[in-house]
Amino acid sequence: MRAFRLLLVPALIALAGFWQPTEAPTREVLNWTIDKAHSSIGFRVRHLGISFVNGVFEDYDATLQFDPNDLSTLKATATIRVASINTGIERRDNHLRSPDFFDAEKYPEIRFVSKEVRNIQGNKFQLVGDLTIKDVTKEVVLDVEFLGTAQGMQGELRTAFTARGTIDRFDYGLQWNRLTEAGGVVVGREVTLLIDIEAVQEGA
Repeated sequence: MRAFRLLLVPALIALAGFWQPTEAPTREVLNWTIDKAHSSIGFRVRHLGISFVNGVFEDYDATLQFDPNDLSTLKATATIRVASINTGIERRDNHLRSPDFFDAEKYPEIRFVSKEVRNIQGNKFQLVGDLTIKDVTKEVVLDVEFLGTAQGMQGELRTAFTARGTIDRFDYGLQWNRLTEAGGVVVGREVTLLIDIEAVQEGA
């Protein structure tokens, strides 16, 4: 037994020389610039309970930071100018800018700040953040899909996401409505957020 131990000790020492601890992968969090020509921040709401009205906000600033190999690193912010709302009908857009809805003169901006990434399953996850409309801030959860990265026409690295979520407009003081003769409402209470983002890596 003593002879066996004498042989075993050198073998263990030699083995230890080859073993190195595994290092944690290094995160490379990159900054990304939104390509507005290929992005959209919009919404959809029911009309008369049977159809939908779609709209977009054409003027906004947004920031995006994340490592494409680690979606948990994602951080996003957005500042949207309310007056840029566009549903394709000028009269309706002016009504949406009025105190009946967004009151764009008094509350000119909508803001979003992400707080957490959770429930990552492959390239899909939930992005939790604070949404502020008319100085009312509520937590929202967006269902996000990471669409990957690709090389652009000039050799730049591009990335893309699509996100969907719902909010109750009454939570933000957007409570205007009218009843139809049949007792239904003109504008639905639930608003679907429709966000499609393409971005370019900064400094590439």
